[in-house]
Amino acid sequence: MTKFSQEELKQTLTPIQYEVTQNEATERPFTGEYDAFYDDGIFVDVVSGKPLFSSTDKYDAGCGWPSFTKPIASEEVVEKMDRKLGMARTEVRSKEANSHLGHVFNDGPTEAGGLRYCINSAALRFVPKEKLEEEGYGTYLNLFA
Repeated sequence: MTKFSQEELKQTLTPIQYEVTQNEATERPFTGEYDAFYDDGIFVDVVSGKPLFSSTDKYDAGCGWPSFTKPIASEEVVEKMDRKLGMARTEVRSKEANSHLGHVFNDGPTEAGGLRYCINSAALRFVPKEKLEEEGYGTYLNLFA
């Protein structure tokens, strides 16, 4: 895991991006820029740039946050028990930067494995399909063939 300077992150991230990724905040439902967003491309960790989710696995769960059936590469996300707010949930964090992303629930589409990765938009940066090669993510073009 790479250590990112908190001072540097405060300079490069927006206040909501910082609060979500570093302090485990949650953006208000239906306010994130990627909730009702369905362009082709991938979503990367706003801190490290590591690929996390693909638009091909995104769906409308109606919960108010971007929802995905699975990560692009399971080794890039870490799951851990979260007992805050008086309930047991599974938190999802990025492996490289240890960014808080959101939570995973087992109420997703059964035909796609049954999981719902409920992710804060503020933890993500979208890379459009047409810019994947240019931004160094060309290996993911095959997702859109």
